[in-house]
Amino acid sequence: MTISSSELLNIAVEAAEDKKAMNVVALDLRGISLVADYFVICHGNSDTQVQAIATEVRKRAHDAGVTLRGIEGMDAARWVLMDLGDVVVHIFHRDERDYYNIERLWSDAKVVEHV
Repeated sequence: MTISSSELLNIAVEAAEDKKAMNVVALDLRGISLVADYFVICHGNSDTQVQAIATEVRKRAHDAGVTLRGIEGMDAARWVLMDLGDVVVHIFHRDERDYYNIERLWSDAKVVEHV
């Protein structure tokens, strides 16, 4: 079963929100970058919450038949980067999110409104 990048985006956003991720932002990178169609950016308030968000995103993607291409940062849980192919998920610890401010780096991307 193959799912579209927008469906995968919704899966990732819902998984993050279900684990109470804070300030979930989805950026549409189509036409801007070849890296991915979408970035999901969010943060957790503790190392444990960051890991829980990442685990839930991985589980939901797996349940949808999506292979996780790579994951970095789970041990330290300060910035977890998940490559789901067309969707890249950035899960920050709240202290690191402001410091790295990757939304600013991709300020030309449109914010995707999600339900």
